[in-house]
Amino acid sequence: MNVLGFTGLLIAAVCAWGWWWERARGKRRQAIAAAEQGDLRARQAQELGATRERSRQLFDRMLEGVIVLDASHHVTLVNQAAQELFQTTNATGRTLIEVVRNHEIATVARRLPAEEAVAGHELRLEETPPRFLQINAVTLRDAEDRVSGAVLVFHDLTQVRKLESARQEFVANVSHELRTPLSLIKGAVEMLIDGQERTEEASGRLLKIVDRHANRLGLLIDDLLLLAQLDSGRVRLNLQTVSARTLVREVEDDLGARAAARRIELRNEVPEEFLVRADADRVRQVFFNLIDNALKYGRDGGKVQIAARAHAERIEFTVRDDGPGVPPAALARVFERFYRVDRARAREQGGTGLGLAIVKHVVQAHGGAVRCESVVGRGAAFVFSLPRANATAAD
Repeated sequence: MNVLGFTGLLIAAVCAWGWWWERARGKRRQAIAAAEQGDLRARQAQELGATRERSRQLFDRMLEGVIVLDASHHVTLVNQAAQELFQTTNATGRTLIEVVRNHEIATVARRLPAEEAVAGHELRLEETPPRFLQINAVTLRDAEDRVSGAVLVFHDLTQVRKLESARQEFVANVSHELRTPLSLIKGAVEMLIDGQERTEEASGRLLKIVDRHANRLGLLIDDLLLLAQLDSGRVRLNLQTVSARTLVREVEDDLGARAAARRIELRNEVPEEFLVRADADRVRQVFFNLIDNALKYGRDGGKVQIAARAHAERIEFTVRDDGPGVPPAALARVFERFYRVDRARAREQGGTGLGLAIVKHVVQAHGGAVRCESVVGRGAAFVFSLPRANATAAD
């Protein structure tokens, strides 16, 4: 083989090797690109799954109930709040009326798409107790502006309505409680001004009426201000180690004359060693209100018992009377402001109607709880707890 033939063969070999190498490198590049694309698709699928999971969790954690419908009013999505609101499961694929079981809600949905949105529609669900809902709905459209479904959002207004009712009742009660003494004061003052009662005895009687009911107004205003402070958390408790028996003894001294007038025996059965970590002034007020209440409703010649028993971290106190008791239906309401089981007798006994409400708030401010136990005709017992203090703790 001559030199030219060998050179040609060498060039052909080099070209063939170069072609093979480029082809192999191309295949490697394709394999790398395919692997990268696979990794990218896996990452995208993972991110999409994570996004969907976050969206699902966010959807289910919404406080408002949400139901998404398709164009034929079948449910495509429903969150946890809506399932709890309508007490339903497996709602997907069912019609709206099957899920909510309420024709008024279905009627609101049928207003779409004639109306692009329905805002602030309120309805009452006739349940026990009744519930109140606000519905907001909007039409869904696709890219071609065709109706593709609807979204309904349900906001539970039940608690708001309860608060509004409580506020209205509270305002009415305060107005009534203020109007009675004001009317008596005004009448007595008018008689004094007109000179209808010219004798010193008559004038003194009218002035006593003014003084008595002015004091009643003062007590009512003080109690209302205290409750407002307790509600807002602005009352700062002066916590110290306190002898519960000593507090009861001080209240007995304050109410002793009232008890003696009705021949009611006050029994302080709280052990000397029972110490609580509490604000002495506030707890004294709790005992005063409960014992005063027991004296009002206990029977003449009866007894009021103040007892206690210790638990690991708290002490439970009981103030028991032997009066007519509290009906079962009233047990859950006796701590409401101005609530009275026997309104006629309560008016005769006086008071602001806020004593038990103050008891509840003061006890709760100490981290305790209060309840009423009663059997009609066999008296009532008011039970509350306070944190137990270490007898060796320094004040």
